[in-house]
Amino acid sequence: MQSSFERRPQKLHAAIIMDGNGRWASARGLPRGAGHRAGVKTIQRVAEAAPDLGIGTLTLYAFSSDNWRRPADEVGGLMRLLRAYLRSETDRLARTGTRLTVIGRRDRLPDGIPQAIERAEAATASGTRLNLRIAVDYSSRDAILSAAARLGPEGFSREAMSGALGEAGDVDLLIRTGGEKRLSDFLLWEAAYAELHFTDRMWPDFGEADLAAAVSDFTARDRRFGGLNAPKVSVAA
Repeated sequence: MQSSFERRPQKLHAAIIMDGNGRWASARGLPRGAGHRAGVKTIQRVAEAAPDLGIGTLTLYAFSSDNWRRPADEVGGLMRLLRAYLRSETDRLARTGTRLTVIGRRDRLPDGIPQAIERAEAATASGTRLNLRIAVDYSSRDAILSAAARLGPEGFSREAMSGALGEAGDVDLLIRTGGEKRLSDFLLWEAAYAELHFTDRMWPDFGEADLAAAVSDFTARDRRFGGLNAPKVSVAA
């Protein structure tokens, strides 16, 4: 009997914790902001490469709810980068068939950014080549609590919770750059059975070859989901 978890071929949901921007900059004698600016260029490269590697949904961890604790000048620089990204990239994303969605809280973002997010999401809503999701002011534990409160005890189930957390579904492959090996409150529910891939590569240096290596590693793994000898899945390019 074919496993209920088998999807052949499948479009992957990949998620990336984009770590190492500050350390990349410090190693070069540059301010941390230079690392964050270089990291934005990596987002462009990776988003362009992802669909040809069989990735249909790409969720990127850009700014966690805990990141508000960072120095005010660094937080301000990150918000300016987000604003600039939305302004400069929306048209290109629409042309390339990339749908942009932003997950996380919006009520604490600086004035103008929530409206810019809404405009970018509307302008790219018809994209089907890649669903690019960017997590901003995001905490997975807070998202789970919020979803549970909305559902209430009578409507609570695994399926309902998954739906309340978003339409992207479970994560297949979760990558963290920068050498650290932790999830940092990122997609905890959705990544319950994700394959984890850790790399020492700092995010600004991460490229198509690194993403391809992670996908290749993923396809070589035996995903059993608690069972035995589940057949390997193939990835649809």
